[in-house]
Amino acid sequence: MWADSASLRLSWRLFRHEARRGELTVILLAIVLSVAAVLSLSLFSERLQTALTDKTAEFLAADRLLGSDQPVPEQWLEQAKALGLDVAKRVQLRSMVFAGEQMMLADVRAVDGHYPLKGKVKVAEVPFGPARETDALPGLGEVWMESRLFQVLGASLGGQLEVGDASFTISGIISELPDGGFSVFGGDPKVLLNLQDLDKTHVTGPGSRTDYDILFAGPDGVLEDYHQWLEPRLDRELHYWRSVKDDDSPLGRSVQRAEQYFLLASLLAIVLASVSIAVAAQRYSHRHYDPVAIMKTLGAPASLVRRIYLLQILFITGLGILVGALVGYGVQQVIASLIAERVPVALDAWHWRPFLIAVFTGLVCALLFSLYPLMKLFSVPPLRVLRRDLGAGISSRIIQFLAAGVAIFLLMWAYSGNLKISAILLGTGLVLVLALLLVTFGLIALGRRLGQGRMGAWQLAWARIQRRAMDNSVQLISFAITIMLLLVVLVMRNDMVQQWRDQLPQGTPNYFMINITEQQLPELERHFGQAGVQMDTFYPVIRGRFAAINEETIRTDVSKEEDSNNRGRQGLGREANLTWSDRLQTENRVVAGSWHGDSQGEIPRVSVETEVAQRLDIKLGDLLTFNVGSEVVQAEVTSLREVNWQTMQPNFFFVLEPAAMQGFSPTYITSFHLPGQDKAKLAGLMAPFPTVTLFDVDARINQLRSVIEQVSLAVEFILVLVLCAGSLVLVAQVQSSMDERLQELAILRTLGARGWLIRASVIFEFLIIGLVAGAMAALANELALYLLQTRVFDMQARLHWDFWLLAPLVGALVVGLLGALSCWRLLSFNTSQLLRRML
Repeated sequence: MWADSASLRLSWRLFRHEARRGELTVILLAIVLSVAAVLSLSLFSERLQTALTDKTAEFLAADRLLGSDQPVPEQWLEQAKALGLDVAKRVQLRSMVFAGEQMMLADVRAVDGHYPLKGKVKVAEVPFGPARETDALPGLGEVWMESRLFQVLGASLGGQLEVGDASFTISGIISELPDGGFSVFGGDPKVLLNLQDLDKTHVTGPGSRTDYDILFAGPDGVLEDYHQWLEPRLDRELHYWRSVKDDDSPLGRSVQRAEQYFLLASLLAIVLASVSIAVAAQRYSHRHYDPVAIMKTLGAPASLVRRIYLLQILFITGLGILVGALVGYGVQQVIASLIAERVPVALDAWHWRPFLIAVFTGLVCALLFSLYPLMKLFSVPPLRVLRRDLGAGISSRIIQFLAAGVAIFLLMWAYSGNLKISAILLGTGLVLVLALLLVTFGLIALGRRLGQGRMGAWQLAWARIQRRAMDNSVQLISFAITIMLLLVVLVMRNDMVQQWRDQLPQGTPNYFMINITEQQLPELERHFGQAGVQMDTFYPVIRGRFAAINEETIRTDVSKEEDSNNRGRQGLGREANLTWSDRLQTENRVVAGSWHGDSQGEIPRVSVETEVAQRLDIKLGDLLTFNVGSEVVQAEVTSLREVNWQTMQPNFFFVLEPAAMQGFSPTYITSFHLPGQDKAKLAGLMAPFPTVTLFDVDARINQLRSVIEQVSLAVEFILVLVLCAGSLVLVAQVQSSMDERLQELAILRTLGARGWLIRASVIFEFLIIGLVAGAMAALANELALYLLQTRVFDMQARLHWDFWLLAPLVGALVVGLLGALSCWRLLSFNTSQLLRRML
C-alpha cells in the first residue's frame, strides 16, 4: 500500500507534535486564507449575481424571452410548463391609434394575465403624475395608455381609443412598464391591451411587423435545460432567445461589467492565495531539513520519508480546507447580512460551485505549490546532521516556476472558464516576473557596491540584500505580484464606478421634448425660465431617409416578401434623425478625419457615428445621399465619431454642417431636469404647448441609478476582501524569512552590533524591497489594465500617472512597516535569548 500503517502512524504523530509546537501555523493559515478568500469572494459574487440578475430580469419582465416573427407552437409552451417554468405571452406591433379626430403611431402591446413574470406595471392617476405599482391589467374591451398619448390625442380616462377595427375604453394611465426599454426617447408611446382582444383589431395581418414574444421565469438550470430542448427547433430567421445579460442597454452593460469584475477579483484572490501557500510551503520545507536528515541517518528509506511528509501535507490541507470553508462562509454570511439592506444579496440562494472551487483551490495550491519545496526536502542528504551548511540537492527553480505557472493558470481557467482574462493575468504576471529577475541582478550588483565601506545601517541593509539575493528575488517577485494585483482591483473599481456615475451625474435631464417648432422656441424658453426650469441645448432635427452611398442605392428595410427581391447594399432600414451643428457634441469624440467646424467647403460635410459606419461600410470621403421629403441632400463624410450611447442625452448617427440644411424647417429636441418633488409642475409647464411631445425618463434613470449604486457598493466590498487577502499574503512573505533572520541577528549581536543599527538596517532593507516592488507593480499594472479594459471590459484605457508615484511609496511604507512589525519581537531579544531560540 502507498500509505502503510507505519507511515500513517509516524505522519500522524509528527503532525500532532508540530501542531502543539505551532510549527504548522504558517502553512495552515496560508491554506485557510486561500480557501476562505476564494469561498467568501466566489460565494458572495454568486449570490450577488443571482440577486442582480433577478433584479435586472425585471427590466425584461422575465428571466428569458423567446422572440418570434410568427406565433409560437403550443407544444413549446407545454414543454416549458411541464418543466415547471412560468410562461407569459406578449404580442407587440406598431399601429396607428385614433381618439376622435386625432391619431398617432403607437407601440401596441397585447399581454395575457400572467404578464409580467418579473417586475411590476406602474400606473398613475393623472398623465405624468406620481406612479404606483399595480397587479391589475387591462380588462376585456379596455386599454391603458402612456401619458404622452393623452397629451397628443387630447384623450381622457373613460374616453374611447380606436386600434385597428376595434374601439376600447381608456381605463388606465401607464407610468412605467418593466420591459419599457432604456432608450432616451423610448420609441413610440405604448398602449396596453388584453391579449384576448387582439384578434378583433385585425392589425396583425399580412405586411404587419408583429413580434410574438414568450416570457419565461424559473431556475437557471431549468431554463438552460429548456433552451437545450428548444434550440434544435428554432429558426434563426424567425426566432431569437434572450436574457438580461444579452441586453445592450446601460443597465445590461453595467451588470455585465460588474460580473466581470467579480470574476476578476475572485481570480486575483486565487493568485494571492497561491502565492501565500507557496511562501508557506517554502518555509515549512526549510524547517524540516534537519528532521529529514536525522531520519535518513537512522536508516529510514527515502520512500518512507516521502510518504510521511506527503501524508502530513494531506493532513494539513484537509484541516486547512475545513477551517477555511467555515471561516469563508461565516465571513461572507455576516457581511452579506450587514449590507443586505443596501445591496441585494440572495442569502437564501445556495451555490455548491464556490465550495467545490474553494476545495479544489486548497488541494491544487497545497500540492502543486508544495511540489518544489517537498522535492528539495526529500533531497536533503544525511550528512546534514554533521554539516549544517548542507542544504537540499535540488537548486534549479525551473520546476518551481513551471508548477506554479501551471497551478495558477489551471485554477484561474477552472474557476472562470474565461480563457482571455486568465491569459491576460498570467501573461502580465510572467512579464513582471522576468522584469523583476533582471531587476534583482541589478540590485545584487548595486548591493555589492553600496554594501562596502564603513558599516552603517544603510550599508548593512544593502549587504543583506546582496547576500540573500535568491531569497530576496522570490520575495521581491511575491511582493510585486501582490501589489500589482491589488492595484488592478483598486484601479478597475475606481475607473468602472466612476464611469457608471459619469453616465448619470446629479442633474441629469430626466425629461425630453421633441416636435418643438422654430416659432415655439422663444415662448418655450421664456415659459420654462419663469418656472425656474433650465433648458438644455436645442438640437434641430429633420427626418430623412438614407438613400445612397457614392450614388449606389442602398436597401431599405421592407417586409420579408418584398426583401427577397430587393438586392443592394444594406441600409438603416428606417428614417434617420438628421441634425446639424458646427460644434462637436459632448461625449462625442472624433476618431478619424476632422470635424467640419464652422468653415464651409464646396460639398457639404457630414460626420458619421463609428458603429453605423462599420455596419454600413461607410468610409472617409464617401458621398452620402439623403432624401428629405422631396428634396435630395448630399454630403461628404469627413469624420467618424465615437459616441457614448450610455449617457442619457440625444445622440445622432449623422451630424451635418449647417450649410447642408439651409432652407429646411426643422423641429427641435431639448431636455431638462425636474426634481421629483416638482413633478406636479409638468401639467402646467406643458399646457401652452399641446403639440410638443414630452418623454418622461425619470423612472428609468432612478432605476438605473439604484442598480448602479448597489453594484458599486458590492464592488467596494469585493475590493475590501481582496485587500485583506493581499495584506495577509504580505505578512506571510515577511514571516517566511524569520528563521534566517534569527540566525543573522544572533551573529550580529554576538559581534557587538547595536540594537538601533540592526533595527534601522532591517527597516531599510524592507523599504528598498517595497520601493522596487511597488515601482515594478505600477508598470505591470498599466499593462494589465490596458489589456483588461480594452479586451474584456470594453472601456476607454488611460494612463494612471498618480499610481506611478503612489505605488512605490505605498509599497515601501507597507512592506517596511510589515517587516519592522514582524521583526520587532526578534529585534527586542538580547544575544542569549536569540541563541537559545536557535536551539
